[in-house]
Amino acid sequence: MRKVRRDEILDPSTYERSREEVRAAVLQAKARRRVHVGGVLTFLFENTATVRYQIQEMVRAERITRDEDVRHELDTYNELLGGPGELGVSLLIEIAEPEERDRRLREWLQLPEHLYLLLPSGEKVRAAYDPRQVGTDRLSSVQYLKFDVRGEAPVAIGCDLPAFTVETRLDEAQREALAADLKAGG
Repeated sequence: MRKVRRDEILDPSTYERSREEVRAAVLQAKARRRVHVGGVLTFLFENTATVRYQIQEMVRAERITRDEDVRHELDTYNELLGGPGELGVSLLIEIAEPEERDRRLREWLQLPEHLYLLLPSGEKVRAAYDPRQVGTDRLSSVQYLKFDVRGEAPVAIGCDLPAFTVETRLDEAQREALAADLKAGG
């Protein structure tokens, strides 16, 4: 996936003038890249546009103007993107009730190891994840994952954790969006 470049980030005042149009376009792009699984997992497949938007919003919110600070945001957020042939995903574990969420995050400590994308061939590709997001006794409710799909758009997302086994098929619009991201991602 192509990383966001410094010259793509607008200064806060310039961005403010086009923010509503940019936001509308990114929300539409995110809608095709958001997949809900099992009622509590939301996978958002990131691409250059979604990451650029996140950086731009951070620059706006923090009123960042120094070049080295903008570059720090670029380095941080560009890590969400997959490399060639990979898909980068932000995973949200969405359990509204605090006690239930805490219990699940403790029980599901091994969750990242049990997440997969299903390729058209039937092969399951496991998530690569940052072990810093998994504590010794509790999982973070936000995970950043990468899947090496070798350039193939997946047909489903699943979890085979013994206590939580679920699989969700991607619809045609989702598969087309991911295929376009992979094709443009070099």
